[in-house]
Amino acid sequence: MDESPLNRNLQFLRGVGPQRAEQLARMGIRTVSDLLFTLPRDVLDLTRVTKIRDIVEDVACQVRGRVVDLDGRQTKKGGTLTGVAIECDGNYVRGLWFNQPWILQRFRHNDFVIFSGKPKRRAGRWEFGNPHVQWLDPDDSEANGGVLPRYRLTEGLKMHEMRRIVRNAVEEYAPLVADTLPADFRVRNSLPGLPEALRLVHLPTTIENYRKGLHRVAYQDLLEFQLGIALRRRAWQRLSKAPVFPASSKVDARIRRLFPFPFTRGQDLAISEICTDLASGQAMHRLLQADVGAGKTVVAIYALLTAVAAGYQGVLMAPTEVLAQQHWATLERCLANSRVERLLLTGSLTTGERRQAHERIRNGQAQLIVGTQALIQKDVSFARLGLVVIDEQHRFGVRQRAQFAVDGMLPHTLVMTATPIPRSLCLTQFGDLELSVMRELPPGRQPVSTHRVPPEPNRAKAWDFIRKKIASGRQAYIVCPRIEGGAAVVDAPPPAGDAVGRTEPAAAERVFAELQAGALRDIKLGLLHGQLSAEQKQATMQAFREGEIQALVCTTVIEVGVDVPNATLMVVYDAERFGLAQLHQLRGRVGRGQYQGYCFLFSGVATPETTSRLEILEKQVSGFDVAEADFKIRGPGDVLGTRQHGDLPLLAADLVRDEPLLATTRDHAQELVRLGEFDSPEFAALKIRVLERFGDLMEITGGG
Repeated sequence: MDESPLNRNLQFLRGVGPQRAEQLARMGIRTVSDLLFTLPRDVLDLTRVTKIRDIVEDVACQVRGRVVDLDGRQTKKGGTLTGVAIECDGNYVRGLWFNQPWILQRFRHNDFVIFSGKPKRRAGRWEFGNPHVQWLDPDDSEANGGVLPRYRLTEGLKMHEMRRIVRNAVEEYAPLVADTLPADFRVRNSLPGLPEALRLVHLPTTIENYRKGLHRVAYQDLLEFQLGIALRRRAWQRLSKAPVFPASSKVDARIRRLFPFPFTRGQDLAISEICTDLASGQAMHRLLQADVGAGKTVVAIYALLTAVAAGYQGVLMAPTEVLAQQHWATLERCLANSRVERLLLTGSLTTGERRQAHERIRNGQAQLIVGTQALIQKDVSFARLGLVVIDEQHRFGVRQRAQFAVDGMLPHTLVMTATPIPRSLCLTQFGDLELSVMRELPPGRQPVSTHRVPPEPNRAKAWDFIRKKIASGRQAYIVCPRIEGGAAVVDAPPPAGDAVGRTEPAAAERVFAELQAGALRDIKLGLLHGQLSAEQKQATMQAFREGEIQALVCTTVIEVGVDVPNATLMVVYDAERFGLAQLHQLRGRVGRGQYQGYCFLFSGVATPETTSRLEILEKQVSGFDVAEADFKIRGPGDVLGTRQHGDLPLLAADLVRDEPLLATTRDHAQELVRLGEFDSPEFAALKIRVLERFGDLMEITGGG
């Protein structure tokens, strides 16, 4: 047991006690160390608040006051004008916003706020046009001067109490925090010591001091994390002897002849990078990132056929049976005139079919195998596995990849995703993978026309439009966040800013029944969700592909991979319940053929957060831009899906706030590991720290 004072239970810290310790534990703060590394969510700078008598027109300043009046009205030109008046020491100042009516919902009478901007004098009163606003905690309404850290709180804990507790911890324990960065390394990178940085960030006297301390603490956190990734990459490289698939113009020409279209520049570049890896003799470990519809499956097929041409087996593993079936259908079309022996392995095979499939895989007769996670079960044995393509971010750890080794040889690994990943997450979650990015869409593919649709009468117009398009021969998806009452879709997050008294989220089975009797009563409807049997799902999708079903009511089971070119229409119920990246992924199911695609986002929630989020999707076409916006709004865990990836194990850094530090710490970590400096006695304490934090999580050992 570690008796370090930093690991002491917080109830023994001056000013805490059992009740406060229980409140802090609700926020995951249990020890003195936890408290020291719980950084402020932001700071309140009261050093530059200007008295009303000292305001100068058109000169930037800050004023602090209490909200006394709220006003919103229409202008003569049809716009809106929103005004908020605050009282400042007996004087009145007004903030004005044009065409932002939702801003009014953010204010309440008697709120204490700070307006920042360049004021103008009108009708004997100072006005700020579109000011930056900071809302003050009640504890800070009377605070004077200084820089005040602001922490996240829990019920029963007030801001002034949290500040006092943190101050006690910093004054008594911050000097005991070990600084694992060698002194010359700190000097080289202009970094203060860690104990000093903790004092600067928690007890700042100036904004500059706060930022200096924050930079140092976040740097330490991210450097340790990036060192873990660098050690994992090194461990992988040390055991990554792999078969060599030589590139040749003959093989290239034979593969390209299978496709009735030329490849895009993005596809050609990705293929070039992959072929270089496949010919290197070291096992490829690459992430292929593409926007929806950019043609990543074509690249995967090319890589798989390269493996087959070299005499090895190739595997394409999908997360769901629907997607595996979709990949299989694509392969069958592409390889209709090919002699490549291929096989589909999913959980829906009979016992006899499965036994026969396993034998064909074991004896090498099956050269190209498509399937679900049934492919990595213990009873599946490969004759000569050369390449594994994993669709939609399924991860293989070092140990899992090593299980595929035969006589010390590892298969190459290509991980694919059609959900563009924000740059910061690529540098963290996927930092040990090489990266190929495809942004370019195939020629002729039109952006999907996306529209946010509030309740009636707008929805009646949307259904009229949809009925006309279906009558002209098109097909539609109608996506719901749930299957039935109480059966939540795994990837649907709780709505941001959900209104009080919201009804239950739209359930596919209920919507199916309502549409049958109402808006789409003359349309051939189908129903698809994850609780149907594999046979039912397959039959429904086949009927939809062949046009027997005109509109498909479904859950997000159609989110990835489903390709029906004639489907040009999509309705998403309760769109506010999905992340932006997931909505972009969903709308990528329509407009995949020659006809324009349309996506209607039904939302009954009109909070400022919901409105601004869905407007991003209306305006942004690129999935990469949508992903960055989604990341800034929702954070890393939600964007990637916490059930699949877990939250990033960071103590103090914030990937949105500290994004500029990510590339810096990654470069520093890779250089330390590559040059061997990290293995020197000077860095021994830091190495121990990294292995304690990330050894098990990242499957790295002392040797790295």
